[in-house]
Amino acid sequence: MARLEPGALAPSFALVDQDEKPVRLADLRGSGVILFFYPAAMTPGCTTEACDFRDSLAPLQAAGYTVLGISRDTPAKLREFRERDHLPYDLLSDPDHAVHEEYGAWGEKSNYGKIVEGVIRSTFVIDGEGVLTHALYNVKATGHVARIRGILGV
Repeated sequence: MARLEPGALAPSFALVDQDEKPVRLADLRGSGVILFFYPAAMTPGCTTEACDFRDSLAPLQAAGYTVLGISRDTPAKLREFRERDHLPYDLLSDPDHAVHEEYGAWGEKSNYGKIVEGVIRSTFVIDGEGVLTHALYNVKATGHVARIRGILGV
């Protein structure tokens, strides 16, 4: 799977959120977007990452960014995750992992020494013109949001 590089146009998408409302990347033009792809709602690492984004949302929004999480989970599971952990941003459902693939966030990875195919935990920062400024692959759930804030200076 090809990886995206900074300077590339972010692949367009239209997915439904936890409330089954459509979210299109094109509708977010004019402001920055942080997309984070995570394996599964309500698992320990994904909960840590999602809550870190929750706890850092105010400074990210003040810097002009919209945060969106993307997983293969159903809208119902995303809604439960959002409510359980008080996540104040939208979670998008990509059940066939088509958007994951477009962003290079799906493919072979090592899981406890075994090669498997699945979600590659990744985060992308997109500017107001729809251009990738950062493409981070194989990120760790813990400490990742602090790294993003450092990169962005927020």
